Amino acid sequence: MSKGLKVAVIGGGSSYTPELIEGFIKRYHELPVEELYLVDIEKGREKLTIVGDLAKRMFDKAGIPIKLRITLDRREAIKGADFVITQIRVGLLEARARDEHIPLRYNCIGQETTGTGGLAKALRTIPVVLDICKDIEELAPDATLLNFTNPAGILTEAVLKHTNVKTIGLCNIPIGTKMQIAKLCKTDASNVFIEMAGINHLNWTTKVVVGGKDITNEVLSKASGETGLTMKNVPDFGWEQSFLEALGALPCAYHRYFYMKETMLEEQLEAVKTKGTRATIVQKVESELFELYKDQSLDSKPPQLQERGGAYYSEAALDLISSIYNNRGDIQTVNVMNNGIISCLPDDVSVEVNCVIDAQGAHPIQLTAPIPPQIRGLLQVVKAYEELAVKAGVTGDYEAAIQALTIHPLVGSVNLAKQIVDDIIEENKSYLPQFEKKAHQTN
Repeated sequence: MSKGLKVAVIGGGSSYTPELIEGFIKRYHELPVEELYLVDIEKGREKLTIVGDLAKRMFDKAGIPIKLRITLDRREAIKGADFVITQIRVGLLEARARDEHIPLRYNCIGQETTGTGGLAKALRTIPVVLDICKDIEELAPDATLLNFTNPAGILTEAVLKHTNVKTIGLCNIPIGTKMQIAKLCKTDASNVFIEMAGINHLNWTTKVVVGGKDITNEVLSKASGETGLTMKNVPDFGWEQSFLEALGALPCAYHRYFYMKETMLEEQLEAVKTKGTRATIVQKVESELFELYKDQSLDSKPPQLQERGGAYYSEAALDLISSIYNNRGDIQTVNVMNNGIISCLPDDVSVEVNCVIDAQGAHPIQLTAPIPPQIRGLLQVVKAYEELAVKAGVTGDYEAAIQALTIHPLVGSVNLAKQIVDDIIEENKSYLPQFEKKAHQTN
């Protein structure tokens, strides 16, 4: 690529955007972005204006000649773009709060992307993302879509199966895990190589190499009981050493919902009585962040943004864009179509694995060892849930939604699944056009 880049950020009014802006400033020498469009919907106009003003101050302070465009016109933003980044929340944080509360009514874990909450969010978001993809197909057919929107694996799979858009799903957990392991081993992250295998938010680190030496067993020993190997929105209860050694891999933070189900549920039920769900906390953090962003003297990313939980978000996004633009051929862990990389899963599903990143996109690397049964069992079940979630999200198939939750380890009951799906549909009517017929039937 020789011309200056055009990048469109869908959901530009997000509180995460200053993190992204900082990344574009730091990488300008390797990523000559000419135009950066921040686009949002009418409901997000005020936040978009606040974030856009802060972004302009950040660019001005850095002396970076990126033309910043703030708009509610998505098609204008997408037209001719080289990269489109999606970081949207359909239904805003109010919908997230519902996603977390609905399952708790039935003594099931309420979490934004895992289980019931993930299904609700996927059902609302899939139609919007597919609509965005129609614009990309028409107005920027050569663009690469980088999807940061959760549940990232499900949305990436929907795009891969139902559009012609070049897409890569992205999450900050892989890069965060690498940074945490580097800290654990008291070394620089550049010295660390990790092999990851699984799906988004259900990913295992199966191999750790530092300075050319395989130290996987040492890391598993050090990680047992270690605090800090988690994310902002996932409580850290530690792992038992014997469990990690038998598993033979380091689970990601979200595995706690599966491996420590009773403890996590108990923590949530207790928290909802006092401080509320994670959505309540995030609403407070967001409110405080936007008050900071309004300050006309602020011209850099505030440190309080770390409380939002998006650590290394910018680094993950800009690493990927730079490697594609500069044809680097380096290795990153992203969400792509399986195509036989994980042999126990279908070829046409999304997986989160190590990939070589070059000008043609992301190319999955064959795993160095087969998936053992203690990982395979959970992986296959949750992937089947995701396949059904995609079907329900695209077509409005009510029975597919029920089947999805019936087999999910955090629900696992057809009676519960039906009640929860009915609640999801009832409380998200305006966001579920694909379920319109079912919504009328339940009235």
